[in-house]
Amino acid sequence: MKSLLEGLRHFQRDVLPQKRDLFSHLAKGQQPSTMFVGCSDSRVDPNLLTSTEPGELFVLRNAGNVVPPYGASTGGEAAAVEYAVQVLGVSQIIVCGHTQCGAVQALLEEGAAADLPALRGWLTQLEATRRVVNEQRDEIEPEKLLERAVQTNVLVQLANLATHPVVAARVQSGDLRLIGCVYWIETGVVAHTVVNDQGGWDWVTLSPDD
Repeated sequence: MKSLLEGLRHFQRDVLPQKRDLFSHLAKGQQPSTMFVGCSDSRVDPNLLTSTEPGELFVLRNAGNVVPPYGASTGGEAAAVEYAVQVLGVSQIIVCGHTQCGAVQALLEEGAAADLPALRGWLTQLEATRRVVNEQRDEIEPEKLLERAVQTNVLVQLANLATHPVVAARVQSGDLRLIGCVYWIETGVVAHTVVNDQGGWDWVTLSPDD
């Protein structure tokens, strides 16, 4: 607690004065251009990764960067998506997974969440990811299984996003883009999705010089 209080003092003493104009502007309302769906993992910082300031990202975080299909959950994910697209008018939604994801790891290991009933229930929303990866297990090197599962999970969540009416409408009109990303904690490398000629997704590694 002491370190957090010191951090708050540093913010009030050193950071806030330098960003006074920004926060004064944000007090009048928010106009983020991007919704960022990420994992709750403490090692993943959306603003740090994207070099964005407060007010630029509308962030939704949960274990496994999950967006359930429309109507499949009573959680807040659908409400957040609807608000971001319909009210705030974001022009893109990024779903960002990451290596060493504990939620995806638990999904792959039978009985891994046996003593965590809430987590076990939550992971049922990743069932599509589990089934896709299981169909491909024979083709994946064991040491690459988790990495492939993380990528697959991002693609599944992009497909889930497309089932939300407000998202489908804006994508169809060309006013909204859906983008998947994977962040490698070990190296800082980021890969993102691009639409291929068949209408599917390919992965492209982002270069610092691009």
